[in-house]
Amino acid sequence: MKNQEIIDQTSAFVQKALVGAEGGHDWYHTQRVFTSAKQIAKGESANELVVSLGALLHDIADAKFHDGDETVGPKIAKEFLDTLNVENAVIDHVINIINNISFKNSLLEDGQTKFDSKELQIVQDADRLDALGAIGIARAFNYGGFKNRELYNPEITPNLKLTKEEYKKSAAPTINHFYEKLLLLKDKMNTPTGKKLAEERHDYMLNFLNQFYKEWNGNS
Repeated sequence: MKNQEIIDQTSAFVQKALVGAEGGHDWYHTQRVFTSAKQIAKGESANELVVSLGALLHDIADAKFHDGDETVGPKIAKEFLDTLNVENAVIDHVINIINNISFKNSLLEDGQTKFDSKELQIVQDADRLDALGAIGIARAFNYGGFKNRELYNPEITPNLKLTKEEYKKSAAPTINHFYEKLLLLKDKMNTPTGKKLAEERHDYMLNFLNQFYKEWNGNS
């Protein structure tokens, strides 16, 4: 099977699988990450098939919607790619991307094993870009509403030293999420293209927060 056919079939599989998913982690999120990953990959020496499959399957079963079980997504991805007779080396690489792409895994303590590759860096940058800017703001509040979280509570300050487990269990107001994750992403980008694209989106979020506080305090 040709690479493009594998990519097309994977795209169709993911689109069907994510019908009814939470709005910040639905097919359109995956589609945006896929598009951004291809854009970033143009300036990098990377395996196009691995990048494409990693982007398409990175959120096939986000652990936060499966009681925190981080094995569901990789299992679904492997079973599907096996049906397409994808090479084992490619499947293993894609599984490593799924297992290591998330922000929470950047909170691993020193000394813990962490996979890295150019393909992971590209897909990770694409995923992080979708957590920034106007889309990032919309996704944050959509998920906050999905979890019935407060928009903002001045009495609950952001925790800037979250561990992976604390991050997973956090039920803090959505505004705190900007400081605990979103505003940290710009400096965690891996690729030159990712870094450049992140700058404008980061600044947009800062402007949003300034306006938010003005309105919150009745000053605008």
